[in-house]
Order: sequence, then structure tokens, then C-alpha cells
Amino acid sequence: MHCKTFTLILLALGCRLTCLGQSAAELLSSPKFPYQTTADPVAYPFQFSPASSQYLTRFREMFGLEEVIAQETTDLGRARALCQWVHFRLEHDGHKQFKSQDPFAILKAAQAGQQVQCVEYGLVLAAAFNAVGIPARPLYLKAEDVQTRSSAAGHALAEAWLPDQGKWVMVDAQADIIPMLGTTPLNAVELQQALATDRPELTVLTSTRAKARSYFNWVNQYLFYFDTVMDNRYGVKSARTGLMLVPTNAHKPVIFQRTEAIHNIRYTNSVATFYATPVPAAVMTAKSGAISTP
Repeated sequence: MHCKTFTLILLALGCRLTCLGQSAAELLSSPKFPYQTTADPVAYPFQFSPASSQYLTRFREMFGLEEVIAQETTDLGRARALCQWVHFRLEHDGHKQFKSQDPFAILKAAQAGQQVQCVEYGLVLAAAFNAVGIPARPLYLKAEDVQTRSSAAGHALAEAWLPDQGKWVMVDAQADIIPMLGTTPLNAVELQQALATDRPELTVLTSTRAKARSYFNWVNQYLFYFDTVMDNRYGVKSARTGLMLVPTNAHKPVIFQRTEAIHNIRYTNSVATFYATPVPAAVMTAKSGAISTP
């Protein structure tokens, strides 16, 4: 994937979904909303490793992630802190392909001066979230013409389930941004709809500088297909089956950029299925910032 680095204005924001009443919900209630809002008859299970697992414990301790989020009192604040941490640890080059998907290997290569693509930002960020008890998964955005473009057909980032927001939230560590509708953080589909309806309160939460509009103008081309991984456990061998959210009546892509087959993917038109509430093995409490395991 060919991605481009952006920096955006710092906006110190943090609030619960109720601060905007129904504003975010309204994005998904338009008569022209291109996805089904009811869940599929058969659920697609999403799996996550507990923060107490050996892999994530090592990741958290090796990189001092508890210190990274120590001053934050909300899940949104923790998301912003982890996003910034990944943003400044990696250097982007959209033409450099990295063979491993292991976050440890990615960070080791980055320390040695190797540049990475947007995919690696998303993988490292998802691991960082999961390591502190916030369920997260990589998210792959694809343009409508993903099958016929020869290059730059998609972008990669992460989405995290923020317990004190009660929703999935899009976090782009390459750009160091979290899209916001006023004080409400958005997932990728909500961002798509906010851009489609030109919502004036659309902005960003970030720790860097530049205009939000530059980022939105760029990323909007990729907000058509959305896919993620259902098995997000670490240190476990699996088929890594993906789930792709496809607009109603749109074709189901099987090729990426003319030549690369899209393997091990299932398709859904249901935004409710794609954004189902996760059932994590461990969660971090927003009040204390401590990891708790049921």
C-alpha cells in the first residue's frame, strides 16, 4: 500500500459519546446509508489475547507502555498517547515492503533505521493497544476501484474498542490522528459518513501539526471497503481469516491492485456485525488505568 505522512493541529479533546447526544448515531441513520444496520444471522467471532498473555506482557514491559499512558485518565487519552508513541517510533516509506507482521520485528527494524509502510503502523499500534488491555485490530481501507488500480489502492491503520466510549474508534498512527465529530471519536464508517454529509464539526485529535482537511481529503478515497482480522491473538497460529465490510449492492473484491489475490476473507454488508462489541479476556479500567482480568 502506498501511504503518505500527514501531521495535524493539536486539539486537546476527550469526552463520552453522550456529549453530542445523537450526533454520531445520526451518521448511521441516513436513508442513503450504504450498509445494513442489523446484524448477520450468524456472528463472526473476533478473538483477542488478554493483556496478561506472555506475548503482550513482554511487549508492554519491553517498551514501557504503562509509562506511556500513565498520565491519562480516559481511554481516549490513552488512545492518543499510544498513537503518538507509535507515530514517532516508525518512519514511513510507502514503497518499502516489510516481510514480517510481528510487531517486535517491526520495531526492531525501525530501531535499526528501516522504514515501513502504513501496514506496519497499524500492526504495531494494535499490539500496543492490546498490551494495555484495550481490544484492537488492524483495519485495512480500500478504494472503490481497488481491483483495477495498479497502486495506491488502500491504506492501513487500527481500530480500538474504547470501553469508556463504548465504541470502536479509528486510530491512524502514521498520521497521528483520531477523527472526531466534535468531542466524539469516530470509527472508519462514521468518518466516511461525516465526510459524505460534510459535517462542520468534523475535526481531529492529534499531537502534531497541520490542517485536518488535508488528511480527510486524502483518506476519503479509501473509505469504501473495510476489512480486518477476526483472530487477533498473539503467539497463536491460525488461518488469519479476514472480514470485509462491503456496501450493499457493491461487488465483493477478490483482487488487490490488479494482481494480488485477496485470500481468506469473508464478506458482510452489516455494519452491526463488523462493529460488534468485543468480548476481551482483560480490560483496562478508565478510572484507575489498571489492567484487570475477569
